[in-house]
Amino acid sequence: MIPPTKPERRLTLNSRLLPWLVGLLAVMQVVAPYRGWVILLVGLGGLWLFCLGWAWMLAQSLWVEREMRFGWAQVGDRLEERFTLTNAGPLPALWVEIIDHSTMPGYNPSRATGIGGTSTSRWYSRGECRQRGIYTLGPTTVRSGDPFGLFTVAITNPDSATFTVLPPIVSLPFIEVAAGGRAGEGRSRPDPFERTVSASGVRPYLPGDSRASIHWPTSARRSGLFVRTFDSMPSGDWWLVLDLDAAVQAGQNMDSTAEHAVILAASLADRGLRLNRAVGLLAYGQELVWLPPRNDPSQRERILRHLAVITPGNRSLSDLLSRAVISTRQAVSLVIITPAVDGSWIPALLPLLHRGAQATVLLLDPQSFGGPASARPCQSTLTSLGVTVHRVTRDLLNRPDTRPGQRGRWDWRVTPTGRARPGRQPGRLTWRRLGN
Repeated sequence: MIPPTKPERRLTLNSRLLPWLVGLLAVMQVVAPYRGWVILLVGLGGLWLFCLGWAWMLAQSLWVEREMRFGWAQVGDRLEERFTLTNAGPLPALWVEIIDHSTMPGYNPSRATGIGGTSTSRWYSRGECRQRGIYTLGPTTVRSGDPFGLFTVAITNPDSATFTVLPPIVSLPFIEVAAGGRAGEGRSRPDPFERTVSASGVRPYLPGDSRASIHWPTSARRSGLFVRTFDSMPSGDWWLVLDLDAAVQAGQNMDSTAEHAVILAASLADRGLRLNRAVGLLAYGQELVWLPPRNDPSQRERILRHLAVITPGNRSLSDLLSRAVISTRQAVSLVIITPAVDGSWIPALLPLLHRGAQATVLLLDPQSFGGPASARPCQSTLTSLGVTVHRVTRDLLNRPDTRPGQRGRWDWRVTPTGRARPGRQPGRLTWRRLGN
């Protein structure tokens, strides 16, 4: 086996006491010859050279290699790495410390072990992706030394890899996006004459509804009959407008309105693209994110990668809407995700509504995140303007059907005989070496 890259090797003397003693004994033997000085000089000098040779041999023969299965994951997914420690020399490493320099929070595959001469040791490290972002796996340092601890060997493998943790995509069955179009157009009707376009949502079954319109997955999930509602005209582009003004956010860390807003944006982007809509993203955190609506397989990845690193900034939603260059020449659906319940941004929304855009507002209730203000007054104001409003509370992710994280996990099924068999393997099983 050949090491992937040339590692940095350092050999460090832990204490200068022994060299000073050897030097002092050599001087005393010259000044006042004595057989005892010779015995001590040979013993201590031999020990020094023995330990130096052992440590030097380890420095030349040890290296570690890291491999990972996935180049990206989502929050809640499993990260798995494979470590291979090799000792190509004849002398054993009685103690070996593996030091990881990765930046992923909550993940630390460092460990202590040992390895014999001319042998290889392999193990696996698993962790859970807890926070969205772009992180680095590696470099890795191997520390070892001689049996007496006089010398320390440090071998740094510079191989590293970028690992992206995307925001989770969860099921949002209660959120319906208003169909885009000119003012008064594109609204959902319970039983349109032509059903040549896709469904926009579901509603409870009423006597006289066609059985062909029953949406069985929703009916099974809600323990009642629900039928699809259809758009009476082709639905337009979806513009996801994400409010990341730090002044209006509530909660902390993962349990905050900002994180819930990112999860909502990621989940709606995935839903829109699956419904064959063109989806775009408009947000202003630390930097402006402006992705025009597109309907292609790469748009989902572009949106999720931007959402993986986005952080709150100082731009208000009112400023974002007033400066937004959103064309309404075609049918457009604005999906506004905001915890700004003071309603100061509503005047900036009105011109877009007058130009024909249809708005759906996902109003994150700051009060449920520990904030002082309630979302209900703002919800009433928007409803009076004919805007579709969904109030989102802190318990958005507390339902069993919205638990993210399947990548890297095994799905086990129990047969009628009681035997457990894997129903889904944890993703692609090929390994990729860090640095490649």
